[in-house]
Amino acid sequence: MGQLTDVQIQSWIRQNKPVAGSAPQFWRQRARLGYDSRGARSTIGYPDISLAAARKLATKLRAELDTGVDVAAAKRKLKLAQRQAKSFKELSEIYIELAGPQLKVNTLGETKRYLKKDVYPRIGYLPAVEVLEPEVIYLVEQIARRSKSVARRTFEILSVILSFGVSRQIIQRNPCSSIKISSLIAQPRPKRERIMLTEDELKILMPNAISLGEENALMLKVLLATCVRKGELTKAKWVDMDFETGIWRVPSENSKTGKGFDVPLAPTVIGWLNELRGLSKQSDYVLPARKRGYAKKSETISNSTLNAALDRISFGIREFSPHDLRSTARSYLVKQGMSVVAAERSLNHALGGLIGIYDQYDYLDERRSGLEIWAAFLKKCELELAPDQSS
Repeated sequence: MGQLTDVQIQSWIRQNKPVAGSAPQFWRQRARLGYDSRGARSTIGYPDISLAAARKLATKLRAELDTGVDVAAAKRKLKLAQRQAKSFKELSEIYIELAGPQLKVNTLGETKRYLKKDVYPRIGYLPAVEVLEPEVIYLVEQIARRSKSVARRTFEILSVILSFGVSRQIIQRNPCSSIKISSLIAQPRPKRERIMLTEDELKILMPNAISLGEENALMLKVLLATCVRKGELTKAKWVDMDFETGIWRVPSENSKTGKGFDVPLAPTVIGWLNELRGLSKQSDYVLPARKRGYAKKSETISNSTLNAALDRISFGIREFSPHDLRSTARSYLVKQGMSVVAAERSLNHALGGLIGIYDQYDYLDERRSGLEIWAAFLKKCELELAPDQSS
């Protein structure tokens, strides 16, 4: 091929006689670097680079190889560097694009909100490779000043995205893996037995719940009065609720047990739900997402919304979580005379043993009566201050 000329090549092309069949035409140089038996290979395009120019370039490449320069390895390093030049925001967007279809709708919406509200403004512009332990620590500590639960969830999201970056060779390692969130943030309340709020505590909580914000206060009251799980309420739609019959039908896809169930609605609870309907702005959902601070409104509020609100407010009573509202309700239902099985049905607990197998009765009448007494008691607590609060 040393005698080949551009004129000859052009002649073949005019006669429709390509040098190598119908495949794309290019020059290829092969060389061996040191003891690498595989050899190094360089590709030079044609006709963008003429034969004469290709020969000059090949001479240059041979000279680089003679001095120990691995051209192919240099190209690989360049491509890696280009991948690593992506900002953290670009990395996050790639993750969302590829992983989004596999995520639950609520999880995807929450991830986007947390990134937009807290992460992008602080580290989104940084190259992903520069997001290391100091950047993660700073970010989480800043968010924790507002809400520890949001800070923990943000840390989890960061870790997932950075692990994705490692798998894509965009970053070398995940800095979150060397950070203990328990050391970084004043740890969540230590694990403890579920508590039952006392009557005096309820007389403080109920009238002062408004300090959580109107929607959060109503959410807390409905959770406490109906015994449902937080996720069952955040996913609820108005179409599931029949105020005339006083029944809220929780569909199976919203139930933790995977089995739909009916919740009797006391008149007091219907009143609170009507207040929420007035705040829902024609949404299909009982608790639609709030646009405040977000560019795009998702369908429902986050599962951590009430937790974050409780993190910010001290009522002067024992600290409690949304799940403690269920244990409080369960305790009072039995205390006021409801059977244990009916109380368990009220919480939509899966009953084990022979009871779970043979007892398929839903105890609706007993549950309705008990929940009405319980809701009336809560309303009374809302209107009556505890003795130490009346002064």
